[in-house]
Amino acid sequence: MTEITVATTVAALRDHTATWRAAGERIALVPTMGALHPGHIALVEKAASRADRVIVSIFVNPTQFAPHEDFASYPRDLTADLATLNGKGVSLVYAPERGEMYPDGASTVITVGGPAEGLESDTRPHFFAGVATVVSKLLIQCGPDVAVFGEKDFQQLAVVRRLVRDLSLPVEIIGLPTVREPSRLARSSRNAYFSEADRARAAALYAALSDAARAIAAGKEPEAALAVARVTIKSAGFALDYLELRDEETLGACFADKPLRLLVAARLAGVRLIDNVRVTKA
Repeated sequence: MTEITVATTVAALRDHTATWRAAGERIALVPTMGALHPGHIALVEKAASRADRVIVSIFVNPTQFAPHEDFASYPRDLTADLATLNGKGVSLVYAPERGEMYPDGASTVITVGGPAEGLESDTRPHFFAGVATVVSKLLIQCGPDVAVFGEKDFQQLAVVRRLVRDLSLPVEIIGLPTVREPSRLARSSRNAYFSEADRARAAALYAALSDAARAIAAGKEPEAALAVARVTIKSAGFALDYLELRDEETLGACFADKPLRLLVAARLAGVRLIDNVRVTKA
């Protein structure tokens, strides 16, 4: 197989994208933090279906981690990631160092309101400024026609869509449904932290979320359904950060005639999981 080209600087990245642009080729970006798994490959496949060239960025972004979080221990193995991507239609991996993304003296931060308010921001107030800043930089650096994100990080996807609209960035944002393990646990790089026993226990989160969504769709009063789900999640051994029902587009208050989304964050065996499901009314 042909080895994937790796660019580590903005200048090298833009040399490649300029050539592709001159040839009239469409470019897709899949932003990642590495530790690639089948969920990432699904994003790559979607990107390849929408463009002639696919860039996968691999950058563990320090600005979205709080001091007590797992930035230092987050899994990093570029060689393994390149092997995972080989043969998947990726034209370029963009793997900048921290100093390339945040040069000495960097002081510009992007903040987003609206969908960034509440949920993750209640427990991780630093998070979306870090996400919005790094995603903005990646979109500006890569200049893609489309960028693909997973729906597992549903609030993040809503934030990215909002910043792209607000900043008039010329890119289409595509959300891909969550890729799941056979147990229905959402695939995540952090699942690697689990023991086999805890990985099996973690599947209870999606089960409780799905039960609540079905109950609400069938007409049960939402707060009653959420109360049952919260008890179920805690009884399974999780420490619950939140379980909320929100408007799917704005992540604000729910309206009867709008699509709804259940969103959850909880911790099990020291691992923080997030997940979401759409509430589809009959």
